[in-house]
Amino acid sequence: MGMGRFFSNPFTGNVMVLGVRGRKTGKIRYAPVSFARLDEKVYCYQGRETQGQWYLNILAHPQVEVLLPQERFFGRAEELPEGRERLKALRMLLQGSGLSRSMYGFDPAEASDELLEEKTRGIPVISISLN
Repeated sequence: MGMGRFFSNPFTGNVMVLGVRGRKTGKIRYAPVSFARLDEKVYCYQGRETQGQWYLNILAHPQVEVLLPQERFFGRAEELPEGRERLKALRMLLQGSGLSRSMYGFDPAEASDELLEEKTRGIPVISISLN
């Protein structure tokens, strides 16, 4: 809608809008979430303290609509298992989180993989592959 620069900036971080089918209603719902992009994948994550409806809906309906600040596409979402791809995605996500980049008590740019894994254990990371 041309307003991506207002929602996704150095203060708020990288923010996209995710369109997900509701697991109960079947209606498409839209939610702003932090994102990072690498090649043909877009990553987002669910915070530790909450179970966002968008995350629960993705588990039920993995086909999603992705509205980035400069483009829009449809893709298939899946939760990443523990491992290298998850750590790399989380580091990029936290580095692009604007003013809240150190919300877990460390600098994601400087932290070792071991510290990053320890501090973010249990936080779901979603990978969205472009269709």
